[in-house]
Amino acid sequence: MREDLALLTDAAREAGALALKRRTPELEIEKKPDGSPVTSADLEVDAFLTEVLRRARPDYGWLSEETADNPERLKAERVFMVDPIDGTRAYIRGKPWFVVSLAVVEHGRPVAAAIYAPVLDELYLATRGGGATLNGAPIQASARDQIEDAAMLGDAKMFTHPAWREPWPPMRIDQRNAIAYRMALVAAGAFDAAVALSPKHEWDLAAGVLIAEEAGAAAVDHKGRPLVFNTPRALCPSLVCAAPALAPLILARTRPIDLPE
Repeated sequence: MREDLALLTDAAREAGALALKRRTPELEIEKKPDGSPVTSADLEVDAFLTEVLRRARPDYGWLSEETADNPERLKAERVFMVDPIDGTRAYIRGKPWFVVSLAVVEHGRPVAAAIYAPVLDELYLATRGGGATLNGAPIQASARDQIEDAAMLGDAKMFTHPAWREPWPPMRIDQRNAIAYRMALVAAGAFDAAVALSPKHEWDLAAGVLIAEEAGAAAVDHKGRPLVFNTPRALCPSLVCAAPALAPLILARTRPIDLPE
């Protein structure tokens, strides 16, 4: 895991530098079939990571947002999970909240992870059982134990939806485009929780789950179930990432919800 983490660390930093270099007025922007944007930088960073990581670990499987999925990954003992630019909308709009998100998954669980925000020069790292760090310093989730006035990352409209059985109390709600970065911020205690009640791809969550868990936070779906990776659909149903004392209070509200499969 230490060797994999070193590989991910170097790759994340180089990929972040490449993303910054390609953030120019000449950036090419297209739309995917689902309507989400993809840029020439997304594809170039993905190609760079494919070359660097797969050359170093040719026996590892591969799952990336910008690479066609290959079911051969399901047979691999270890799999790279890659989002070359998580937060493409922020990247396009000149905001700093985009990251390179990289993880190694073994038997369904992330075991090494790197999330790098190049504009902010924030590097979050973790290995299974080895703790989590931000720029080399250990990080820990917050001690928040009440929802009221919690620093929450999520869609403000979601929290005010009339379908909730009980209204949410006042919270300090903010947004970040990159869900991996949201989880890293919860891990570092900068925010108390992040909630998303829509399916997320495995490459969105793998690195953040490990970093959050190693910082003491919960990172589960809205029913409180562990998130499993390298599945055939490569989708997770939802996300609740929260400080350890806050997570049960959020899950008490989200568990009754039945989302579409």
